[in-house]
Amino acid sequence: MSLASNIHAEPTVARSPALPSSFVHQNRSVDQSDRKVPINLRQSGPTPVEMLISTRVRKSPYWHLSHAAGCWRATVYNRMYHPRGYVRPQDGGAMAEYDALVNHVTMWNVAVERQIQVKGPEAERFVNRVITRDATRIRPMNGKYVILCNEAGGILNDPILLRLSEDEFWFSISDSDLEWWLRGVNVGLGMNVGIAEIDVAPVQIQGPKSEALMADLFGEAVHALPYYGMMEAEVAGRPVVISQTGFSGEKGYEIYLRDATLHAEEFWKAVLAAGEKHQLMVIAPAHHRRIAAGILSWGQDIDQEVSPFQCHLAYQVPRKKMADYIGKQALEAQRAAIEAGRSPFTMTMVGLTFGGKPVTDYAPDFWLISDEGGGEPVGYITSPWFSPELGVNIALGWAPVAMKPLGTKLKVWLPDDYADEPGVPVAGRVVEVPFRPSVNPSAREVAKAHGRDAAY
Repeated sequence: MSLASNIHAEPTVARSPALPSSFVHQNRSVDQSDRKVPINLRQSGPTPVEMLISTRVRKSPYWHLSHAAGCWRATVYNRMYHPRGYVRPQDGGAMAEYDALVNHVTMWNVAVERQIQVKGPEAERFVNRVITRDATRIRPMNGKYVILCNEAGGILNDPILLRLSEDEFWFSISDSDLEWWLRGVNVGLGMNVGIAEIDVAPVQIQGPKSEALMADLFGEAVHALPYYGMMEAEVAGRPVVISQTGFSGEKGYEIYLRDATLHAEEFWKAVLAAGEKHQLMVIAPAHHRRIAAGILSWGQDIDQEVSPFQCHLAYQVPRKKMADYIGKQALEAQRAAIEAGRSPFTMTMVGLTFGGKPVTDYAPDFWLISDEGGGEPVGYITSPWFSPELGVNIALGWAPVAMKPLGTKLKVWLPDDYADEPGVPVAGRVVEVPFRPSVNPSAREVAKAHGRDAAY
């Protein structure tokens, strides 16, 4: 074995003589001098352990329903158990779920996207202070993908921001505890707003048949709902908020159930019943599809030590937003350095394709990247998967700024299960992101198509 042990092996790390010792014995074999806490790059493999279900981690209102739907594995996201697999490997695994997503329609339990409400007379002013985009340009019953940064310009969270009314916003958060940050910020600002998590739990309805299913549930008005548009409705007599959004790059929606702790079961069953004629399948969030769309996963691809200028999110830092916001001074200094030809970073995010056997499941480690010569590692992959449409493995990853140009050749060190030859890296190259067009192009794709990096 080389970089990772097999899934059924004992949790020990062995290595091939062909591999440099640093691959196994060092965590910092890649230059991470611009990070305070380096990413753990030790290759430990799947490490067979059993997840402990206990009261230290929350169960969402849909947890028992996901289990009944076949959920056989899970992770923890926002301190809540998060389903990550329904189809067993022997029955096709994650790639069978992918087929349902791109050809039919799927439902995902994403209650882990906890909803943090900001409500009150100064809600817009407060939200505008904590996000980089211009909150004043978000109309009621519309949403936007946004980022919140710390004072150094590091990304603290990249939620979907929903504006329900002039004085009410919901942050549908990614995997970091945003409520505490917002409350702490307002201790200093003292604005007239209430900040709290609310009992709202979303599911995602994603895939080419999603619009037809949503029309069956909510009527013809769904057809007129624009991307990031919202509407109020009911399922099984229970109030919900709908948005045309999602984490897949396919056509899709999110349904936010109010008072979810009370009404989860009747809501879930009503959606399943309506979905039968559309071949609705309950699946895990489709990371294989979001990678192809270039959608980032906080905590996996980015975190609080990453700048939007490092990870294809420059459009989230508008030049024309006059109001002050947290991180603005640092971000503008970074922009000025980049435009002057002086990169303030040692590493940058890249998209890449690479060889080896098809990667058809989650990677247990950040697989290492070397330059074309295959020497010591210089970067690492964060999100790999196989693209059936492209017929090649694709990934998001981090590499030295000098390797950013499209077409740059490199080598990727894969576990034995995926390597063509154990202990020998496979060829790869830097490519354009997204890897294929989205049904609903993201704001980044739209901005790029217009030759600009500014939001809106």
